[in-house]
Amino acid sequence: MTPDRTPEHTHPMEEDRATWLTIMDKMDETWSQLVGQQVELEQKNSALEEAHALIASVFDSMSDLLIACDTTLRIVRCNRAAQEALASGKSLIGQPLSALIAPDSPISIETLSRRLTDRQRLEDQGITLKTPSGAQPFSVNSAILRDSHHRVSGMVLAARPLGELRRAYDELDRAHKSLQQAQTQLVQAEKMASLGRLVAGVAHELNNPISFVYGNALTLRRFTRRIETYLSALHAGHTPEQLATIRREQNIDIVLNELDGSLAGITEGAERVRDIVADLRRFSSERRAHDAPCDLGQIARKAVNWVLSTCGRDIATTLDITSALEVEGHSGQLQQVIMNLVQNAVDAMDTTPEPHLRISAHQQNGQVILEVADNGPGFTEDIAPRIFDPFFTTKPVGKGTGLGLAICYRTVHEHGGTLQARSIPEQGACMTITLPAHAPGETAP
Repeated sequence: MTPDRTPEHTHPMEEDRATWLTIMDKMDETWSQLVGQQVELEQKNSALEEAHALIASVFDSMSDLLIACDTTLRIVRCNRAAQEALASGKSLIGQPLSALIAPDSPISIETLSRRLTDRQRLEDQGITLKTPSGAQPFSVNSAILRDSHHRVSGMVLAARPLGELRRAYDELDRAHKSLQQAQTQLVQAEKMASLGRLVAGVAHELNNPISFVYGNALTLRRFTRRIETYLSALHAGHTPEQLATIRREQNIDIVLNELDGSLAGITEGAERVRDIVADLRRFSSERRAHDAPCDLGQIARKAVNWVLSTCGRDIATTLDITSALEVEGHSGQLQQVIMNLVQNAVDAMDTTPEPHLRISAHQQNGQVILEVADNGPGFTEDIAPRIFDPFFTTKPVGKGTGLGLAICYRTVHEHGGTLQARSIPEQGACMTITLPAHAPGETAP
């Protein structure tokens, strides 16, 4: 009778078969991992080759000479520009760097060796390198090369021919001079524009007194002829009755009564012309030695009159200027500032249906504050920080140089004051001049 087989007892061949299957599973798993690692390695190697090709392409495309050396300063890599500039037909790889440096070079191979030992860079240093056409000066920069473990592995040099630098500097210098010339021309154009406004205002101011003088002079000429007629009759020995008739016909009594008034009118007109010319001389003077107390309110009234007399349109104007607003400074320059601000306000209201100019001036806390406001379109907040920048303008091309407000800002600052701008879009802008008030008893420096 055969004994029963229990689960605890297995045949040796079955155990070997299970072990073999386990081994095969492990081998399949290991092989799968190896295949995956191989694929990953191939992908990384492909990416590395692409990166290496890109770096090599950039390296060779640079116009500067690039030379990489090991710790013994032997060339291990160079770009195409260095190969073409320093060697004709033979490779630079493997050559000592010292073979490329001319004996009279400002930077020697010993200097480069010390820099490599001390881990120091070179920045824009002069070096003379040997080329097939002879020694040539270069400007060189260097950097320390390190391996993946951050250990020093050599030095890389970047050199540029000084001839190219000189050409670049010359071009930069020419561009700078051209910019300076353009700036000078723009400043001159702004000055001429201010001068044009000034001449127009002066011409308008001179027109009235000169017309007054001219009219009175013509009257005096008629009076002179009447008096000559009467005196001729008197010297001719006419009878008293004849002289009386001629006196009535020539209105000699009226002439004598009006004679003094006509002369007074001529004198008044001439004095007015004299005052205008004196104002013009003070205005045109550039010397700050003429600093003296002056009435800013009076200057503002004159500036407003001169600008509005030539603007060519009717502008409602409100003047709120208190008396005795004395400041210390150059009255002509301050008048130019106010004229520019008023002209800007007038230009800003060019398309405003009912333009309104408001000028106010008062004294507060030891300062004289003058405001020039308009009801034009104003400006936005993004423009406000740039409004006093030179050459910045919101006017169309050909309508402004962008220097007017910059000159005003500088002039007010030179007088110890401030010039500020504020605006509400579509409601107008306001320019505020703040200057130290001149206290009674003070003397100008």
